Amino acid sequence: MVKNRMNKVEQKTTQTLVALYCGSRTGNKPIYLQSAIELAEGLAQHHFGLVYGGASIGLMGQVADTFVECGGETVGVIPEFMLDYEVAHHELTELHVVQTMHERKAMMADRASAFIALPGGLGTFEEILEVATWGQLEQHQKPMILYNVNGYYNSLISQLDHAVREGFLPPQHRAKLIVCQELNEIYTALNRLEVPKNVLI
Repeated sequence: MVKNRMNKVEQKTTQTLVALYCGSRTGNKPIYLQSAIELAEGLAQHHFGLVYGGASIGLMGQVADTFVECGGETVGVIPEFMLDYEVAHHELTELHVVQTMHERKAMMADRASAFIALPGGLGTFEEILEVATWGQLEQHQKPMILYNVNGYYNSLISQLDHAVREGFLPPQHRAKLIVCQELNEIYTALNRLEVPKNVLI
């Protein structure tokens, strides 16, 4: 429920929330949509809830639909200026309409106990790399996962490894960004969740 198009929504969730970063498009190959649905189903079955960008389109909308269908709790966070072209999802446990992208990312990071990047575009890259940067700066200790569907993140992984070799990225911080090829690897990482420190911004 949205109240006055501002972030005044009561927190209703009881499940541990996982942030899913993913595209507002579905991509050119069926495997991307299929993998997003399977991940959302699996997370819901493992009793995790979802926090995401609040849209009803693309992979974002599909993971939210899947969580809702599976009975999982869902939290959407969307900036007001994006409502016109990134249609907000109105079947969620909570929908927060905020003023800026910074507020959106801060709220998602605070509510999430872990972060997973599915395939996506510039926004997805920026979101997972930003929380990885916060992790490097010891602002949180939450798991951060690249779900490398169909090798989608191979080039980014190569770039991160190149940054380590060239002395710009300490290997211990590169290691915090977990690469998963299979769903079971994701569940294993999440099953080790302890009560995480909040993100400090």
